[in-house]
Amino acid sequence: MKATGIVRRIDDLGRVVIPKEIRRTMRIREGDPLEIYTDREGEVIFKKYSPIGELSSFAAQYAETLYKTCHLSVIICDRDAVIASAGVSRKEYNERPLSDELERVMEGRGMYTRREGGDEISPLAERTGHVVSCAMPIVSEGDVVGCIASLVEEGSERTREANAAEIEAKLILTAAGFLGKQMES
Repeated sequence: MKATGIVRRIDDLGRVVIPKEIRRTMRIREGDPLEIYTDREGEVIFKKYSPIGELSSFAAQYAETLYKTCHLSVIICDRDAVIASAGVSRKEYNERPLSDELERVMEGRGMYTRREGGDEISPLAERTGHVVSCAMPIVSEGDVVGCIASLVEEGSERTREANAAEIEAKLILTAAGFLGKQMES
């Protein structure tokens, strides 16, 4: 753990303000849940809480099943990073920060489908060689908790029949709905 040199006082209601610079660096947004830890030396540690992270092993199995049955390269993300992947290098994707474009898809709460000749969305903040083919936010109890996306190789002129694209979109939509319902139960 490294010291920031910033000191804040607790107010009369027990609140402490996390400085804007730290919130920006750690990608903490208004309304984000934080988990609180303590240790024996008296340290209090705030950690971003990922509700969908609780389902990471389940999400990994779901992604693997989509890959094996449909040959779809898939990533499942919380609000900030990839928590599960299949069909792509786990080392290259898992726990990596998402691109701003994919975060905007989540904020928009609607399905994204790649169009030939349209803008391509990189799944991660750093280039990976893949782009998002189809993405759908995962919504649980009215809140966006993450996203599921299928990937294709960057620059691929993947010509798909309209029926295949529709099936892919329905699979991603179903996965997002299912994972959202799992969060609620």
